[in-house]
Amino acid sequence: MKTIFIAFLTVSVFLSLTSSSQPKKGDVIQFDISPVLNASPITTFLDNSLVGWTIGIDGGGQADGYCTKSAALFNKQDTAHALPDDALFPANHFHPAIQLHYSSEYSTDNQACSMAGISTAQFSVPKAKYKAIFLALTSAEGSSALKITLIYTDGSIVKNVLLPDYYQDIPLNDKNFCYLAHNLAKWGPDNQMTEKDHHNIDLLKLIPDPKRKLKGIKISKGKKGYLVFWAAAGLK
Repeated sequence: MKTIFIAFLTVSVFLSLTSSSQPKKGDVIQFDISPVLNASPITTFLDNSLVGWTIGIDGGGQADGYCTKSAALFNKQDTAHALPDDALFPANHFHPAIQLHYSSEYSTDNQACSMAGISTAQFSVPKAKYKAIFLALTSAEGSSALKITLIYTDGSIVKNVLLPDYYQDIPLNDKNFCYLAHNLAKWGPDNQMTEKDHHNIDLLKLIPDPKRKLKGIKISKGKKGYLVFWAAAGLK
């Protein structure tokens, strides 16, 4: 099976976490989460036709998905609130560049990890000391209570996180969350727009122990909410 993801891709970006911290090129690692990808929540456009989403972002995966700009344009719909065709989201003041897993070229590959009910997803990361970890997530049907286990070479710690519903606005001064993609529309199973805006892909920032080598991450979800896990990256 083809894949658009290059394991442990190093993206050369500049990110300012604080006024005195300027990471150098090569500090951002896009983690390989391909072992947990099990869903395609985004409709893409390939060979003059739509490749529709299969497991969506709402209704336990049965109701609504996102759409790329090219797919929306082909469908003669408003593209203002569609996802960009380029799945590499550039760095800003809060986060480094983040690579999602959708592509028109490889439209049959899974794009994200769908997590309904009590569930877990675990993946390995290159063993290293990290300054920050970033997880791209959405929660539908309300918030999702998460336990994020940071697995070090000498043990592990658990961080409890309440991920807000993807319709909820994030405060500008929030230190833990920001938008990766903001104000998105939703499309139904027939690829017709169902809601024109106000949905997001959120980005969670975690600070690991900078003195310990991280080797893996586990995301554990409680019963409530429907979670889609899109991508993960680390800042060295």
